[in-house]
Amino acid sequence: MTGLTKDKLVIDGGVPLYGEVRISGAKNAALPLLAATLLAPGEHVLHNVPDLRDTRTMLQLLESLGAHWERQGDTVRVNTETLTSAEAPYDLVKTMRASVLVLGPLLSRMGYARVSLPGGCAIGARPIDYHLKGFEVLGVHSALDQGYVEAKVADRLKGGCIRFGTPSPTATENLLMASVCAAGETRIENAAREPEVGNLVDMLNAMGANIEGKDSNCLIVHGVERLHATTVSVIPDRIETGTYMIAVAACGGKVLLKDCVPDHLQALSEKLQLCGLVIEAGASDMLVYCPEGERGSECALQSIDVVTQPYPGFPTDLQAQFMALMTLSKDTAIIHETIFENRFMHVAELARMGADITIEGSRAVVRGSGRGGLSGAPVMATDLRASASLVIAALAARGRTEIFRIYHLERGYEKMAEKLRGLGARISRQRE
Repeated sequence: MTGLTKDKLVIDGGVPLYGEVRISGAKNAALPLLAATLLAPGEHVLHNVPDLRDTRTMLQLLESLGAHWERQGDTVRVNTETLTSAEAPYDLVKTMRASVLVLGPLLSRMGYARVSLPGGCAIGARPIDYHLKGFEVLGVHSALDQGYVEAKVADRLKGGCIRFGTPSPTATENLLMASVCAAGETRIENAAREPEVGNLVDMLNAMGANIEGKDSNCLIVHGVERLHATTVSVIPDRIETGTYMIAVAACGGKVLLKDCVPDHLQALSEKLQLCGLVIEAGASDMLVYCPEGERGSECALQSIDVVTQPYPGFPTDLQAQFMALMTLSKDTAIIHETIFENRFMHVAELARMGADITIEGSRAVVRGSGRGGLSGAPVMATDLRASASLVIAALAARGRTEIFRIYHLERGYEKMAEKLRGLGARISRQRE
């Protein structure tokens, strides 16, 4: 994070957004796909890989294990012909929870892995118990040693039945990668159904795996002897797409979102349409705008309650952004967070801008003050999606907002300030 901690975003709000923006590849899909390259020797080619702090960290982690890589535009080539290490060090893992995704591939290919307990955003405990219990079913012995997970298997991994108490995308992905070369059949029940999991299933099958049940809550893996390198494309980022949709609802205007998958955002689209946003979806784009002259000041927002749920429900990764929108509505909205226990850290910062929000356990009561109810203020980002909520609030607020600790934002949004400037926003990145 050297250097990035000294930068801030400066936003002069009150400007509607117009134009078009291309959606980047999904961070939450790119990370498991990059980890999956460890499963088979050879050169893997990944297209539409976003250039983010998290993807750069994952590539550094692969390099520390012995892989070689190069990037040209949004195409990344990863050569995993020879691996020289099975240890993911703390210095790399501490900034990104998805680093734990190398556990499954390393166990599958090398029979051993030593991975530091992961870090990332401070939005809750997010233990890796599901991962370790699933690995145990596959014949893995694991132990915690000085902040590291040390896992090994005596012989080849063996298939078994794994059932999650609640769906976990990262655990589903990790155990999928561990089981593809396990002896026999593996069933993963109550599996996560996120599109990013489906993207990984497609890659693994292209590598020679035999996985049934894509997009369902039961994945059946028929173990194969070996896999081979492949070429794959990262799906568009549904969270980035949703963030820009909410920004248009907050600011007004008319924006064409290109290279996205509208079907991945049905839960959000339904809520935004109830709020008053108009959404015209095509096969790979969406036109979103506020009616009545398309200006936010002329489009009163309806207050809508939301409950975060696993996919295909309302995404927890869009909760903070939607909360920022609800501060601009004309009544009271209830936001119930069911996924992470500490994902209201942005509330205090929104309050600095004039928001009226009360936390009641896992619920936030948002009393909207209508259009123009927020005013610019210095605020500090606390995690990735909280950063995006502050950007949305600042775009809609009266006056100037300074957002500090934007390194959180750069973990998951590619060229956000540049894209927003292309839509007419008055936003710049400056030294603190």
